[in-house]
Amino acid sequence: MPADNAPAPGNLDDDDYPAYTMGRAADVLGTTPAFLRAVGEADLITPLRSEGGHRRYSRRQLRIAARARELVDQGTPIEAACRIVSLEDQLDDARRVHREMRRKLDEGDEDNPDT
Repeated sequence: MPADNAPAPGNLDDDDYPAYTMGRAADVLGTTPAFLRAVGEADLITPLRSEGGHRRYSRRQLRIAARARELVDQGTPIEAACRIVSLEDQLDDARRVHREMRRKLDEGDEDNPDT
């Protein structure tokens, strides 16, 4: 019988499943735990906490942190890098909403040939 904290098979493909410990996440990103704490303090990512209080990161969070690290590596201060990544994410969301609204409007035009 699997342990209660064992990952369910469905979680293996879940981008939001907090599968990475802080140490492993830092290794994957080629950075330090301090960097991960800093992006957390800047509210760019919020890791889940295990029952023992340890930070756990998802693949989605690692991608976000990796983008911030790219900017920091280019000389951008970490606070500014986190803000840039946050704004990029907001812009992506706005573009997605715009495309969806455009698609719905275009479908509405096809339903009503008089317009």
